[in-house]
Amino acid sequence: MKPAPFAYCAPDSLDEALALLAEHGEDAQILAGGQSLVPMLALRMASPSIIVDINRITKLQHLEETGEALLVGACVRHAELLRYALLHPRWRLIADALDEVAHPGIRNRGTPCGSLALADPAAEAPAFAIALGAEIVLASTRGERRVPAEAFFLGIYETAREPDEMIVAVSFPVPYPDWRFGFEEIARRKGDYAIAGLCAGLRVEHERIAEARFVFFGVGDYPVRALQAEDMLAGGDPTDTDLHSAVATATMDEIDVSGSVEYDAAYKRRLVGVLARRVLGQLAATGEVT
Repeated sequence: MKPAPFAYCAPDSLDEALALLAEHGEDAQILAGGQSLVPMLALRMASPSIIVDINRITKLQHLEETGEALLVGACVRHAELLRYALLHPRWRLIADALDEVAHPGIRNRGTPCGSLALADPAAEAPAFAIALGAEIVLASTRGERRVPAEAFFLGIYETAREPDEMIVAVSFPVPYPDWRFGFEEIARRKGDYAIAGLCAGLRVEHERIAEARFVFFGVGDYPVRALQAEDMLAGGDPTDTDLHSAVATATMDEIDVSGSVEYDAAYKRRLVGVLARRVLGQLAATGEVT
């Protein structure tokens, strides 16, 4: 199929792009990597009146780490962030997750911020954003605001972004050295959409778990933290296999799982337990982040 007719604009400045969003609202779509938007246009699943191409806005191409945070601009590609994360072990979770995003051609054009904006339940970026305590940086002609990643995703392809807003960046706080991170996803083939996945972290002090984050994706309408499982882990020994089994069982009961035509809810619930055991095994063997 061919897309429905639309106007096209490629502004050179953020102010110009935001003015277009303010004018057109829900009738506008933002183009950055286009790896989701272009197929949706072709299938007429999206029919905007105007496409706002933000690739000329140099302000959105920055990838910068300070002592406090890693700031990833809206036009930074998956591949660029992946290369950076591979060189800096403290961002191991990002590297492990991005390595599973589709295939090299997609990663060379697609963007983490675009993935956050789309909010596909099976996408990796929303899950690792929550696991790392990231903030989504939104801008409009009304100003800028930051939304914690955990509060940003509201449902399937539904977020807290207003129609006149744009994600201009995502900010990841630099993790303390006592955090350990693990990642696992289950897919039919590498690069396929995840059937189920888990981004997790443990903060270990004096060989005891001081804090835990368990974020499952691909099993419901949006990524979700397993809060009860996190509470169970607090104070425990990260190498305790009995604790691992108990937590895996608890996650199967806690997580609200949605089935599909291909994979029913019972199957996905079993995957939740499998993922919990696998990732806890990773975390038991992982040293401190440097």
